[in-house]
Amino acid sequence: MQSRLRVHGHPIQPMLVTFPFGLFVCATLFDLFDLAGGPAFLGEVGYWTSVAALVAAAMTGVAGMVDLWDVPAGRTRRAAISFNVVNVAMAAIFVVTCLVRADAPRRGASVALFVTELVALGVGALGVALGAHLVRVFDRGRVEAGGLESLGAVTGSTVELTRPATRPVN
Repeated sequence: MQSRLRVHGHPIQPMLVTFPFGLFVCATLFDLFDLAGGPAFLGEVGYWTSVAALVAAAMTGVAGMVDLWDVPAGRTRRAAISFNVVNVAMAAIFVVTCLVRADAPRRGASVALFVTELVALGVGALGVALGAHLVRVFDRGRVEAGGLESLGAVTGSTVELTRPATRPVN
């Protein structure tokens, strides 16, 4: 099983997942520093970092839906659906925090919103664990050359969009 969306043969979605999760972590850190008495602009930066993470999460979700299309039924498909649902849950919690903060004059987080963000990051950590499991399942049996010498062998297109393999009709 290989992803339809690939860069140099590697699936794109696992690469994209790191952006929203990392941005959500940064937004939570900005809010922590704001609540701890840091400069007032940190709350605003935390808010806009959350917004950027939501945009990245939307792009990741699209890539996940494209990949989910070809996952065969069974345990792997259930794990892939769980992975996507967990990531949507994390993003949904951050949507709520962003909506609450959108009308605030300073857009800084309250203690309750900060705790909510920590819960969302806990949900996201579960998504990271599921994603690591999926990468191991999808790349089972794949062997690659390591080190810098493997970069010299790269030729042709670096981004691929492939058609799904036709399945035999039984």
